[in-house]
Amino acid sequence: MLIVERRRLRTPLAGLSLATAAVLVTACSGGADPKAPAGPGAGSGAAAASTPAASQIKISPAEGSKTVRPDKKVVVAASSGALEEVTVESGGQALEGDFDAERTKWISTTPMKPASDYTVSARAVDGTTASSSFRTLKPKHELEVADVTPAIKGEKVGVGAPIIVTFNQQIANKAGVEKALKVTAEKPAQGAWRWINDTTVIYRTAKFWQPHQKVTFTARLKGVQGGKDMYGVKDMTKVIQIGAAQISTIDTRKHKMIVKRDGKVVQTMLISAGNASTREYTTTSGVHLAMGKANPERMISPGRKKGDPGYYDLMINHAVRFSNSGEYVHALNNVWAQGRQNVSHGCINSRPDQAKWFYNQVQRGDVITIRGTDREMEWNNGWGFWQLSFKEWRKGSALA
Repeated sequence: MLIVERRRLRTPLAGLSLATAAVLVTACSGGADPKAPAGPGAGSGAAAASTPAASQIKISPAEGSKTVRPDKKVVVAASSGALEEVTVESGGQALEGDFDAERTKWISTTPMKPASDYTVSARAVDGTTASSSFRTLKPKHELEVADVTPAIKGEKVGVGAPIIVTFNQQIANKAGVEKALKVTAEKPAQGAWRWINDTTVIYRTAKFWQPHQKVTFTARLKGVQGGKDMYGVKDMTKVIQIGAAQISTIDTRKHKMIVKRDGKVVQTMLISAGNASTREYTTTSGVHLAMGKANPERMISPGRKKGDPGYYDLMINHAVRFSNSGEYVHALNNVWAQGRQNVSHGCINSRPDQAKWFYNQVQRGDVITIRGTDREMEWNNGWGFWQLSFKEWRKGSALA
């Protein structure tokens, strides 16, 4: 704790002699003035009473500290009077903070960067100054964002797109880390985070994003404690471009897929869905999202080896994935079944030219709603996050 005090100057001796002489002259001229202060020291006492005490400025953390926690508050306080200016900086970057209502105290409002040198400069309105320096500790475990999906530069995503954030460490202080995450949209929407494990948290809106806008994700992790001996070392910002509202509706009973863009029908496709002979071969119903695409995509029967009944190993063209259980919209020259009956192993197949069109148009995060089967999509099967109501979704927040 550094204390700097400015002392008052004493009254000069010459001034004291002049004051004494004045008292003697008054006494010889015919008696003391009854209204005058009594005694030769009365005048100097009045002068002292009219001089305000100089400020004392206290700074915490203490001067020379070497292992200051990055989440510790920097506090600058004046014992009397107001603070005029406070600056806390490291590497030319100022630390944010606020004064109290009387401006007698300044407290930092954001964490500090780990393993960094900080200097503090303060000045009170009466001219008193103080300064200090200290260093924040180097964390044993450095926390930062390892990945944000979908956030490829230049990519446009669909209106159902989540924001999936993966960290490089297992988070114990989920509430503290979640507070450091911010999502700002040009067309604002209500949303919430949900933790699915100790390293991954996902943001989903209550309703689909408004199309044709930018969404900015910011992680202000610097100095945030993620767990024991773990602090954030780096902030991150990602801009996500929301494209057109492309929503596909598949009716497995009518064997038809309708694609709308910004509310208008742009394609009607005849399809064949899962044959439903087993649960594995039953297409999942519910709200899905396009997760990615490949041309071609190698598809191998799960849980079977070569020679087993139902085994297959095929290269399939223009495949758009919408679950982690092996479901795609893809091309297949299967026109005898498309529009008539469901014969697939669970995927949605369509005419090659239409599948190619869909492949070229689709964005990650586009909505694909499927109905007509008795197998419900699990919320954690791929990007099946819209299977949960928003009320249920929010229960996964550390701040709920």
